[in-house]
Amino acid sequence: MPFRGRHWIAFWLVALLAALWAVIARQTSALNSARALTDLRTERASLEGRRDDLDRRVRTAQSRAVLLPRARKLGLRLPADTEIILIPALPPQPRERP
Repeated sequence: MPFRGRHWIAFWLVALLAALWAVIARQTSALNSARALTDLRTERASLEGRRDDLDRRVRTAQSRAVLLPRARKLGLRLPADTEIILIPALPPQPRERP
């Protein structure tokens, strides 16, 4: 039984609807990916700002202006030049692979 006119119209209508559905699904997926990427970029910027703040706090805590008063409070003093002994570090040994 050969296709008649109305069957061809129905076939092409279904094919068109399937193609349109595929385009809409692809666009929806792209929009969701773009939103997720934007969220990740925002989160990354926030985390980088937090890391910079923590790095600044560590540098401040390691400064002589902070450490010397704390050391004096604990009864510690700076060593004299004759009391400092430099010990050379050996280069790291390569690991053996099993």
